[in-house]
Amino acid sequence: MKPLLEISAVDMRFTTPKGTFEALKDVNLKITEGEFVSLIGHSGCGKSTVLNLVGGLLQASSGGIILDGREVSEPGPERAIVFQNHSLLPWLTVWQNVELAVKTVFKGKKSRAEMRDWIEHNLALVNMSHALDKRPDEISGGMKQRVGIARALAMQPRVLLMDEPFGALDALTRAHLQDTLMEIQRDLNNTVIMITHDVDEAVLLSDRIVMMTNGPSATVGEILPIDLPRPRDRLALADDAHYNHLRHEVLRFLYEKQRKVENIPAAEKKVAAEKKPDAEVSEAPTRRAVGSDL
Repeated sequence: MKPLLEISAVDMRFTTPKGTFEALKDVNLKITEGEFVSLIGHSGCGKSTVLNLVGGLLQASSGGIILDGREVSEPGPERAIVFQNHSLLPWLTVWQNVELAVKTVFKGKKSRAEMRDWIEHNLALVNMSHALDKRPDEISGGMKQRVGIARALAMQPRVLLMDEPFGALDALTRAHLQDTLMEIQRDLNNTVIMITHDVDEAVLLSDRIVMMTNGPSATVGEILPIDLPRPRDRLALADDAHYNHLRHEVLRFLYEKQRKVENIPAAEKKVAAEKKPDAEVSEAPTRRAVGSDL
């Protein structure tokens, strides 16, 4: 199957006061239409840089990104981004925040009535029809994130980019929004690229998990296919042997292959690298029904 999105031999270097910093080195990834891909790795491994490159917010130092046969060189409505911070305009209502995105993309393409119906439809997708006239400071954090997702979906993007969209939420709200996202992705068949530090979230939501090596010069370390049948029930998966095997594979990469060795003398680093990190693995989060953060 021809990929919708192709990241090809991408390097990303930044100029700093101390010289050139290479954040990414030879990143290659192909994503098909309708696929849900999670990026996971330790802090500083370039996950957000990859997302910003796909979103057109950054330009690669070398290599390129092709979306549906065209090179990505700038932001565009075919790629919508949902950040951890909802980024809603505080002086606008829920309705107006989504309306702003809809007018930007569909002005001259949809009538006023069609745009109104489209706004209502996308707010209904995230169960926010009851709060159309509320401003961001009048709704909860989870509701704000729902509006952010509705605003992104209302742009009708080919690719939905999500940068830790549920990271700032409490566990129960996060679980509800994960379920909502699974339902939306099932119904709309969106292509989703999501950054997460939550192993259980990645396994629950994804078709593939892309595990990044530590930076600098981070790259794709391993790609794990998640062959769990859909729809997925988090409670049923809690005791599923294959789910737990997949979860273990991600933890194995993060804790054994790519664990960070910090603030120890150089003479001890070799010993630390050779020592099996039983303590680190045993401290891995054991929550199943809601999520496990790294």
